[in-house]
Formats: sequence, structure tokens, C-alpha cells
Amino acid sequence: MRKHKQQYSAEFKQDAVEYYHSSGKSLEQVAGDLKVSKSALSKWVSSAQTNHGTVNHRGSGNLSSDAEKEIARLKKELKDSKDALDILKKAISILNN
Repeated sequence: MRKHKQQYSAEFKQDAVEYYHSSGKSLEQVAGDLKVSKSALSKWVSSAQTNHGTVNHRGSGNLSSDAEKEIARLKKELKDSKDALDILKKAISILNN
């Protein structure tokens, strides 16, 4: 049977990372104090290190500016258009044979 995966708020994750850095405790001790898995806390700490102290979380999009969001949207749109064009090309080749 599959366990229900616990979801933590962005604020909780950020506070957990700050607690880890300020407490002087090991990763295992902090994870135990907060009743989270060591691997989850480790991911949050790693994310904060690579993102200037901010923990990225699901739904944040991990995009820092509106321009990056627009670029990501346009890239997705371009990929969808290319996929549709490839499907049409295959359909034409099948119909021509």
C-alpha cells in the first residue's frame, strides 16, 4: 500500500532551512526535531544553497522574472506547434502513399 506523501508549505521549508543553519545541529537531528525525512530536508537545504537562500517549491515555477516566465511559455508553445506540424507531415505522407 502506498503512503500518502506529506506536502509542506514554502514557509515551512524556508523556516526549516533557516533552523538547520542557525541551530548548529546535524541534518539528522534537525529532521528529527521537525519530524520530516532527512532526504526532504537535504533537498530543501540544497535548493536554498543554489538559489541564494530561497527554497524552491512545487508551483513556484522556479522562474525569477516575468521575462523568464514569458520565455518558458513561448518555448512550450513553439514545441507544441512543432509537434503538431510533425503530425501533419506524417499524415500527409501516409495519405500520399
